[in-house]
Amino acid sequence: MAAVQDIDRPSAPDAPPSAASSPPPPGPIRPSVHRALGGGVVADVLLWRRRNLAVLTAAGATTVWFLFDRAGYSFLSVIANALLLLVVILFFWAKSALLLNRPLPPLPNLEIPDEVVGKAADGARVWINRALAVGHDITIRRDRKVFLQVILVLWLISYIGSFFNFLTLVYIGVLLSITLPALYDKYQDHVHEKLGVAHNVVLKQYGNILSRVQAQSTKEKKTE
Repeated sequence: MAAVQDIDRPSAPDAPPSAASSPPPPGPIRPSVHRALGGGVVADVLLWRRRNLAVLTAAGATTVWFLFDRAGYSFLSVIANALLLLVVILFFWAKSALLLNRPLPPLPNLEIPDEVVGKAADGARVWINRALAVGHDITIRRDRKVFLQVILVLWLISYIGSFFNFLTLVYIGVLLSITLPALYDKYQDHVHEKLGVAHNVVLKQYGNILSRVQAQSTKEKKTE
């Protein structure tokens, strides 16, 4: 009888799906840093996806900086001594290989392919055209915005360069290039939040500077 009563009893309406079973709302799409850096071996090294190459790059840059900046070695003397040691090792290796019937040194084909030269020339052409376009905007179009941006960048480079020599500045740039992209890729949300606040402050100050420059230019035109 209990079983019959259970069958005759109307079933309760299905419970609404819980909040846990509903799919989460789509969040903002994060930009791909790896794709922005080119998506090749260089991007893998900068994002520490190839840790061996990244560590080798950092160690090589540190060694070069220490030899030429701290130890006081000359660039020409180090290169000449390294080439001298390499030539001596290869010469005696080849002689011993002929005498002992051993294989010759595994030297690659010492030629630069045309594709590498073409890619380097294309990259250099892009950067040169950008620099010429900036010069055109300043001299021909008299763009005050580009002019102020170039003045600010050159002043920052001059100010930072007064504290470091060229080699130390290049070394700092190498270290920043293999640390900042990886940190940005890991903490994109926090970086975007802080950069948004800083961007608003910079735009406000930049607008004040532009308004002052325009006011001065209008005063000069009226006086003329």
